[in-house]
Amino acid sequence: MHPIPVNPAALPAPSGYSHGTLAGNTLYLGGQTALDADMRIVEGGIVEQFRQAFGNLLTTLREAGGRPEDLVTVTIYLTDIPDYQAHGREIGRVWRELAGPVYPAMAGIGCTALWQPEALIEILGVAVIPDDRLRPPAG
Repeated sequence: MHPIPVNPAALPAPSGYSHGTLAGNTLYLGGQTALDADMRIVEGGIVEQFRQAFGNLLTTLREAGGRPEDLVTVTIYLTDIPDYQAHGREIGRVWRELAGPVYPAMAGIGCTALWQPEALIEILGVAVIPDDRLRPPAG
């Protein structure tokens, strides 16, 4: 079994990476920042960047047939942990809006910078998708 790249057309075309990699029924979700369709980091601070980055991650998950409840782990890289903590309630509301009330194992990790200088957050994860919903991309 060879890993299969998962690159939704709705996300910016990757170059030198994949948005996700499917190995069996496990989907490894590559780090997503708050890039919009125009390849720009969304404005509005940490809450809007969380919404965009997490939405990008979920787009890749859905492309392979997954749902938010299939996430088994999520790692969030942050350039400003106190800012994230100060907006925790709002970010929690965005999570529930996009993914519902189920939370996987999670980690928040502080870092000094991300790939795009204006990015405040990057989210990656792993999901296990049940066989009856799995949609491996062609190719």
